[in-house]
Amino acid sequence: MSAPTTTTSHPTLGVFGRLGRWSARRRRTVFLSWAALIIALGAVAPRVEHALSGGGWQADGSESVVARGLIERYFGGQGSYALAVVVSSPQHTAGDAAFRRAIGAAARALRRDPAVAAVQLPRRGESISSDGHVAVVRGGAGANTAEMVRAAGRVQRRLEASATSGVRLALTGSPALWSEFNDENKAAMLRSEITSWPLTLAVLLVAFGSVAAAGIPLLLSIFGLVAAAGALWIASRLTGITIWAMNFALMFALAVGIDYALFVVVRFRAALRAGLPPLDAVGETMDSAGKAVLVSGLAVLASLSAVILVPSQPFRTSVVGILLAVGFVLAASLTLLPAVLAGLGPRIDRFALPWVGSVQHRSEAFAGWARLIWRRPVLIAALAAVLLLALALPVLHLHTAMPNAGVLTNGASARAGYERLQQGFGPGAPAELQVVAPSAALDRVESVLRRNQGVAAALPPERAGGFALVRVQPASDHADRLIERLREQLPAGVRIGGGAAEAHDLEQALAGRTPLVYALVLTVGFILLLTVVRAPLAAAAAVLLNLIATAAAFGAAKLIFQDGAGEALLGFKSQGFVDAWAPVFFFCLSFALAMDYTVFLLTSVRAEFERTGNAREALVEGLARSGRVINAAGAVMIVVFFTFGLSRPLPPKEMGVILGVAVLLDTMLVRLLLLPAVLRLLGDRAWWVPSHIDRWLPAIRVRHAEPETPSAR
Repeated sequence: MSAPTTTTSHPTLGVFGRLGRWSARRRRTVFLSWAALIIALGAVAPRVEHALSGGGWQADGSESVVARGLIERYFGGQGSYALAVVVSSPQHTAGDAAFRRAIGAAARALRRDPAVAAVQLPRRGESISSDGHVAVVRGGAGANTAEMVRAAGRVQRRLEASATSGVRLALTGSPALWSEFNDENKAAMLRSEITSWPLTLAVLLVAFGSVAAAGIPLLLSIFGLVAAAGALWIASRLTGITIWAMNFALMFALAVGIDYALFVVVRFRAALRAGLPPLDAVGETMDSAGKAVLVSGLAVLASLSAVILVPSQPFRTSVVGILLAVGFVLAASLTLLPAVLAGLGPRIDRFALPWVGSVQHRSEAFAGWARLIWRRPVLIAALAAVLLLALALPVLHLHTAMPNAGVLTNGASARAGYERLQQGFGPGAPAELQVVAPSAALDRVESVLRRNQGVAAALPPERAGGFALVRVQPASDHADRLIERLREQLPAGVRIGGGAAEAHDLEQALAGRTPLVYALVLTVGFILLLTVVRAPLAAAAAVLLNLIATAAAFGAAKLIFQDGAGEALLGFKSQGFVDAWAPVFFFCLSFALAMDYTVFLLTSVRAEFERTGNAREALVEGLARSGRVINAAGAVMIVVFFTFGLSRPLPPKEMGVILGVAVLLDTMLVRLLLLPAVLRLLGDRAWWVPSHIDRWLPAIRVRHAEPETPSAR
């Protein structure tokens, strides 16, 4: 009975169906090719952690970065990436023998490191507090930012080994901050991954109903992660790449690997139940699901690529990890996955659990839900829209800033040094500004500084190479307004640098590029959806709803992280703002994930509309065939992201909560309620396309398998 099915099915297959059949027929070749790739990249993957960069969080080409370059050239590297050892004691002062021994130990620890240039010992009136209980030993930056962050880790270990009784040594400054920031985040990511993997497996077992089927998405994710890690190591030989690239690769390899495998495996099992032999089932599956997976992957890649517009190396290169992970998972989904499925065949249900049929190609429960939406579209749309808009409104009052050492855990050296600087020298001491001016302009610079009430102190100038360096201590550790005011008042050619100025410039660069990034993401998302569903109104509605859902996630972030709602529950203390990278970076991430589900839903409904020509039948069958898969994939992502929300450090906690809320809102409100209701209200118009646009669009059709029938089961 299977022979007629075979002869009538594969002549109609498109390129993805033929690719799937080719991979299935040549499983040995496909397996060996992927094995060779994974072995080659896996051999260098363990080295990636030590090859990636931990610094460079700056706006490239900004005034503060130019100032740092001048300071490093003419003033012994005493710019923002200098190392600062804070020597402090509640009972000893700088004149005591124990205190002097501690200063000597700090100086030796700095001099021993090859990345450290000139070492400055504490000086009265400058780097020794008025009460003598706090002093600062500085080591100039003699290498690039990435190496100075590594040097901070080495110096910190030496300081711990040379502890002096009664005197405390704490390494602080930008390199120490980023060194500990990266270490804490790396540990938090690892703990979250260890927690999320068993939870993910549990969700997959519930979703798939068999151990064999549940293991496929994890296998795909592991392959994508190993390949991305090895490729990142190779890329790091060519250019500096931030360590966050690996963190995001880890997260997205798991997220999209599960998404794509879930979508494909469910279709494959449905084709098997319809009576097709494994080879033909693979062809039918990839001809329908393969196109949707490709478009979804392209949408994710395009959305994330917009981050490259941010003029900062860590932002640009952090996306590289995601692009590689998604790219490898996508390639494996279109080639390796069909070969695995063909090899398994009916054994995909091996070790079946009692709910083996839980995630099928078609869900009558979701079909019934779609019929309810068809009958009550206005009520359902209004309820979902009111909830989303209520969550989105707080985003109008969102305040962002770059984090300081306060985001580190209490025992962190950089945080302890930060706090001791404030105790010894005043609240603005850690936010020191470094004013670099031509020597001829020094008198005017000092005059401006004396008149400015935001300046707590200005140290005597240092002169070298025709320039003067003035260290300025703000009255507060929030120096943004002071920086802007000084830049307006100081003479031309004067540069303001320092860690606070670099953070301010990066925040301004992020804010300046945000509208462009948003416009690009929305435009590319619309074009991709229009290309695959060939329906301008449906594509525009989907993009708009994605935007509203993303705004709602940021509204929730404002309430949680800026206002402090849920501090006790989540175990953190609010900074009074959301981290400045969130509006750009997390927007692209959450919008990319929303596009993932949008493609799955719209292609399902569009395929049914092309098959039946009936808008009601298309909505009912489209939601019936995609709703359960989307919810299962969303549940996995929510588990993954919310485990990061349990992290101790604030940045990964912020990331996990924002992305988790975004996926939750997208799957529960947009995909399940709002978008189906909008499609119902649009009716046939949702799938109308002007003739001139139809001629311009490429001929991409996402064909779905024929409906399952009771006899097929």
